[in-house]
Amino acid sequence: MTRIGCIAATDSGREAAAYLKALWPDEVEVVERDTVADSLRAAFRDCDAVVAFLAAGATVRILAPSLGHKTTDAPVVCVDEGRRFAVALLGGHYGANDLARRVAAAIGGEPVISNARDADGIRPLPPLPGRRIVVGVGASRGVGAEEVLETVDAALADADLSAADVSALATADLKADEPGIVEAAKLRGWPLRCHPATALAEVEVPNPSEIVRAAAGTPSVAEAAARHAGPGRAPGRLLVPKKKSAREYPMATAAVAEHADQVRGRLAVIGLGPGARDLTAPRALAELRDAEIVVGLDQYVDQVRDVLAPDVRIEATGLGAEEQRARGAVDLARAGHRVALIGSGDAGVYAMASPALDHAETAEIDVVCVPGITAATAASNVLGAPLGHDHCSISLSDLHTPWPAIERRVRAAAEGDFVVSFYNPRSAKRDWQLPKALAILAEHRPATTPIGWVRNAGRPDESHGLTTLAEFDPAVIDMYTTLIVGCSQSRVVAGRFVTPRGYSWAGR
Repeated sequence: MTRIGCIAATDSGREAAAYLKALWPDEVEVVERDTVADSLRAAFRDCDAVVAFLAAGATVRILAPSLGHKTTDAPVVCVDEGRRFAVALLGGHYGANDLARRVAAAIGGEPVISNARDADGIRPLPPLPGRRIVVGVGASRGVGAEEVLETVDAALADADLSAADVSALATADLKADEPGIVEAAKLRGWPLRCHPATALAEVEVPNPSEIVRAAAGTPSVAEAAARHAGPGRAPGRLLVPKKKSAREYPMATAAVAEHADQVRGRLAVIGLGPGARDLTAPRALAELRDAEIVVGLDQYVDQVRDVLAPDVRIEATGLGAEEQRARGAVDLARAGHRVALIGSGDAGVYAMASPALDHAETAEIDVVCVPGITAATAASNVLGAPLGHDHCSISLSDLHTPWPAIERRVRAAAEGDFVVSFYNPRSAKRDWQLPKALAILAEHRPATTPIGWVRNAGRPDESHGLTTLAEFDPAVIDMYTTLIVGCSQSRVVAGRFVTPRGYSWAGR
């Protein structure tokens, strides 16, 4: 009979361990020793398998010195505080994968299997949202490291924790050079986090002190430093309030707080290209397959539904909600999700990258932009090579740019003899801007200048045409069309629109 050792450090974990014990009474043993670390080591040593209701990082740190070989070590599964994931942490092929599946089924969670061979049908999940234990310390000048550690250990014991559970020691920045505190952190191998008194003063605590405020500039050091989480993050949950040193003349205080690990989100801003699947970048498809949430215009989402994981969350909206989609995607990434924000063409050209990155004002998420084939380059390749020399792109939509500004840009392009690609050239409600723009160009280039248009480039219903500036009829154009107007040197060669790579200026 397999013996499964269960270890927990919180009330939620102990409740889950007891549930597994009741479910599998002949297999499960809830292992309890003096500390959580001792319990975990005992279970790993004495049991056939281990289920740890602990943070994955703490579990690894505790067991690291005891690891031997994967074929002989007990397999280990970690379950997060919210009981959402059962992670096959150690010994995947030697029992942990199967145990993770059993535990996940029992608690109503999901198994996390990292072995490629065994992960079929299981989508990779985000990093385990575990917890971090931070001990805040306050001290009088001249305190010794021994007294600091005595006080810290006593506070940890009140929460059934040990030194192995601690992620960091924290205090006020005015104590950053206090030898006793610095030495205590060094002896235990803990990072020392020092926070400004002004930041600590904003943290709500149960035991504020005006005496401490007068001395340190904040009504709390130990409790506030333990709870402090930084801008935009929720303060930690106080497990042990301020505890004084047990010495006759105490010089140290300690408090313990639990912080939920906030998984770093990722935003992939993806250009799908003109529409045909074989014109979508492989990197874009890879990002889509890995996304937890896909945000985009409904018609673009429909193009890629077959690529997405079965359980992916889709946030699709209609036309005219660009800012809403961009902000929503960034906010979802800030919440720790892997988000794909999609659009046609290239996401950085008249598309979603600009509003999304404008909203992502902090460095709290990872952002990647995946390039796509633009409407202009797709149309150019259908028509021939009209963009062979200097060219520019101008949107004729006055939704975000006033027409006087657009007109100035068209006039500058005309005077500079640029080939011009017009985006958003014409719609049912906006039909006068294109004729006006073409009239401006006609002031500076011949009536025989080639004009080419492509509608739905790269899609099954693609259509296109080629004519001259004098003969062009704007009525054939709509919002799904890209229009390219040649420069004075552009010409038609064997039915193809070409702008020579080099100009043969007269008299050069």
